[in-house]
Amino acid sequence: MSDKSRRELAAVLAGSALAVGLASSAEAYQGNMERGLSSLYDALGSLREASSNKGGHRVKAINLIVQALAEVQAGIEYADEMGGGGR
Repeated sequence: MSDKSRRELAAVLAGSALAVGLASSAEAYQGNMERGLSSLYDALGSLREASSNKGGHRVKAINLIVQALAEVQAGIEYADEMGGGGR
C-alpha cells in the first residue's frame, strides 16, 4: 500500500472514529449497528496487519470495509434523525 493510500485510509479511519464517538452519545442507542461497527474495525485491523501478497484482494477488502463503515454510520445517523432507535 502506498504512503498516499495509507494517509487516505488513516484520514477515513480518523473521521469514522470521530463519527463512532458521536454516535455513541446519540439519542437512540443503536446496539446492533454499534456492534457491527466494532466488528468492521476489528476486520479492518486484521487486514491491515496481513501480508500484502494477496494480488490486490487485501487492499480491495480494506476499501470495501471502509465503505461499509461509512454506510453503517450513515444508517445510525439516519435512524437518529428520524427518531428511531434500535433494539
